[in-house]
Amino acid sequence: MLRTAEAFAAGSGPIAVDAERASGFRYSQRAYLVQLRRAGAGTALIDPIPLRSDLSELSTALDGAEWVLHAANQDLACLAETGLTPSELFDTELAGRLAGLPRVGLGPLVEQMLGLSLEKGHGAADWSRRPLPEDWLVYAALDVEVLVELRDVLAGLLAEQGKLEWAKQEFEAVRTAGPPPPRAEPWRRTSGLHKLRKPRALAIVRALWEARDRLAAERDIAPGRVLPDSAIIEAAASAPASPNELSELPVFRGRSQRRLTGYWFGALRQAAALDPAELPKVAPPADGPPPVGRWPDRDPDAAARLAAARAAVAGVSQERSVPVENLLQPDLLRRLCWSPPADGDVAATLRAGGARPWQVDLLTPLLEPALQARS
Repeated sequence: MLRTAEAFAAGSGPIAVDAERASGFRYSQRAYLVQLRRAGAGTALIDPIPLRSDLSELSTALDGAEWVLHAANQDLACLAETGLTPSELFDTELAGRLAGLPRVGLGPLVEQMLGLSLEKGHGAADWSRRPLPEDWLVYAALDVEVLVELRDVLAGLLAEQGKLEWAKQEFEAVRTAGPPPPRAEPWRRTSGLHKLRKPRALAIVRALWEARDRLAAERDIAPGRVLPDSAIIEAAASAPASPNELSELPVFRGRSQRRLTGYWFGALRQAAALDPAELPKVAPPADGPPPVGRWPDRDPDAAARLAAARAAVAGVSQERSVPVENLLQPDLLRRLCWSPPADGDVAATLRAGGARPWQVDLLTPLLEPALQARS
């Protein structure tokens, strides 16, 4: 590790950075491989596991340099767990979006901008596996091989379009973003939940989801590999009255699940014992405006404001070749149109909602008249 740190400290220019996790295999989102490349230092593939995920020795060597990542918001958290955090960032995926490029995956971007083809096939692999196969390591090294060159081409394109300052503000927002707040009721993300409309069935989903999450965290296995969502929905819909009935359901009749029948049925029993007042509501707790489809009935003027605002943002999107969602967060636009600022200060409301200065400057003159629309 010391030699790697010395080599990268002696290198020059931006540092290409990537990390491989084991999403879909492990409960944790830790980094199982960290890839680095810098001019004068070459490429380094670092296994953080034997180092107990502590790469703080390397952090000093990388400090002050611009990091180049693709889809940085996917990797910054797991890199921070190892002690690595950038002081400056360039995100090639986000740069591609702001430049209006049609395909912003790393492979398509490299092919379009550099005329090269990257090896495919291991992005969704189980990177917690040891030892890692040699072809996986080659794939991982290629992910950082041309990142800096791609960064230079994209930066030049953004400068030509007058968007480089926009990009810098976006990169800084990604770099400094904190972890997202925990969801109030994460179990409501269970696939297939829409099929259930009774509170008692929802209570079973919640109980099984929470039991699965505890077991997955304890074993460091992805929850879907412990028990698939489809099995949770099936159990909630049928509400088996005994362990034997539960073990006859699809998935639960499998050998690995039969060993856990008592554990899963305990969750069902807890849900069955809840008082009516303890059951979850059919509709999730409201956080923000109602669904847009209800606006014409609930507040026709708000629906008119949203239509006018969306049209204005869509016009800018087409004119500037920037996706609508990158011009302004859709949720912020909805909140603004549902409850316009009483003092009329649209710019302040946008800033308070997390909009960057370039977005505020670009959109405020267009949103102010849109918020005057009436049905």
